[in-house]
Amino acid sequence: MTTAPSKKVKLQDAIPDGRMRCPWCESKSLDRQYHDTEWGVPIHNDRDLLELLTLEGAQAGLSWSTVLAKRAGYKRIFKNFDAKKIATFTEDDIAAAMADPGIVRNKLKIHSTIGNAKAFLAVQATYGSFDAFLWQIVGGKTIVNKRKSLMEVPAKTVESDAMSKMLLAHGFKFVGSTICYAFMQASGMVNDHLVGCYRHKEVSSK
Repeated sequence: MTTAPSKKVKLQDAIPDGRMRCPWCESKSLDRQYHDTEWGVPIHNDRDLLELLTLEGAQAGLSWSTVLAKRAGYKRIFKNFDAKKIATFTEDDIAAAMADPGIVRNKLKIHSTIGNAKAFLAVQATYGSFDAFLWQIVGGKTIVNKRKSLMEVPAKTVESDAMSKMLLAHGFKFVGSTICYAFMQASGMVNDHLVGCYRHKEVSSK
């Protein structure tokens, strides 16, 4: 959910429906569908937030397109992101995940998903919800940016630095500041649709 592939690309009308979009989504129809229906829409459901955090962590070193194409595999292998079920994964479950091409077969990332599920449950027990825990970073309200080009979009911010530190302190892995900012963009904690993108106003009105 980063604004890659290229910060040099200008906002453009790359498909025939006449609507202007953020250029990072224009190369693949799956990316475009995700951009048009999910990216930047505020998420407050704990399960959905855990899914997003898992996928963002899986993206580290890869393209978002790669992870998005494997999203169904992640839902299947990780029990539709039921944290209680993930937290009980055994070595046999890990071996099965490593053998499944439906996800990114990286042992560190698989282990982090299990560890993050345990940390997620601990956060819920302490704060009441994962939603309340995360959204405190932005005071419970979306930060609406008005960026005109991808060159203006940062890789991380003060808020993503704070989120990273907070998650790391609670035992989460694969939650560096850059990953956290991509998570914030995708979860609607910030609206980073470019101002020329038709979704900027639609997301801001939610």
